[in-house]
Amino acid sequence: MKKISSLIIIALSLQLLSNSQTLRRPVAAGYPGLGAYSIAHVDVFSFAANQASLARINNLSAGVYGEKRYMLNELSFYNLAFVVPTKSGNFGIKGSYYGFNLYNESQAGLAYARSLGSKIDIGVQFNYNTIKVAGYGNAYAISAEAGIILHLSDKLHAGIHLNNPTGGKYNKSEDEKLPFVYTAGLGYEASEKFFVSGEVQKEEDQPVNVNAGLQYKFLSQLIARAGLSSASSTVWMGIGVSMKSFRIDAAASYHPHLGITPGLMLVFNFRSTETKDEKTD
Repeated sequence: MKKISSLIIIALSLQLLSNSQTLRRPVAAGYPGLGAYSIAHVDVFSFAANQASLARINNLSAGVYGEKRYMLNELSFYNLAFVVPTKSGNFGIKGSYYGFNLYNESQAGLAYARSLGSKIDIGVQFNYNTIKVAGYGNAYAISAEAGIILHLSDKLHAGIHLNNPTGGKYNKSEDEKLPFVYTAGLGYEASEKFFVSGEVQKEEDQPVNVNAGLQYKFLSQLIARAGLSSASSTVWMGIGVSMKSFRIDAAASYHPHLGITPGLMLVFNFRSTETKDEKTD
């Protein structure tokens, strides 16, 4: 009976969300990836939104993000990220998991990015995607992502991100495939304390979605973030506290029909490496 109830929960949630968002992204998709179109506010999770932002990370970094969608254990989402800067470009490892034992989706990705001078960053990522359904077996698909970010000025940054442009299919099935998603983003760093970002996103066979967010740094140790996603009518907000090389963020999003989704993010910056200017000289 418990298994049947869990499957009913999933079916209803999928129906409500099918026209509003990609399940392989967090509900508050803009929260962990907010700093992608910036320089001063970029962090280990930024390359999930655009791989090119990976080129601007100067620290060996790791992060964990998790959310309990609409307060349901069966709809939990977890995201891991790890960044290794090198003189020849930066590497990122990303992993995500959504669901529970009867139904779950997971992804493992390897990314690479570098700066082409001081004005252009490029990045690419390859993913291994799996779906597991109890009683039906597993399916897998290979996908790719790519992004470019242009630093139009010290404060204004713009970019384009393509997710799955080659149309990866699960087990080469014509019916089950990953959607093609393309995104155009813009970020403005008004000051060292205030940053605002927005992106227009179009997923295959879905309406256009607009993600917008802002970040304000009250102190060097305290930041606040807030934003919205138009397609799912979701608003989100959160507070981050930094302690030396460690940062913890408590976040929450709200959907008018499905309710609250709490989230928690941990970021670790292990050590500093050479500056970006030194890399590009």
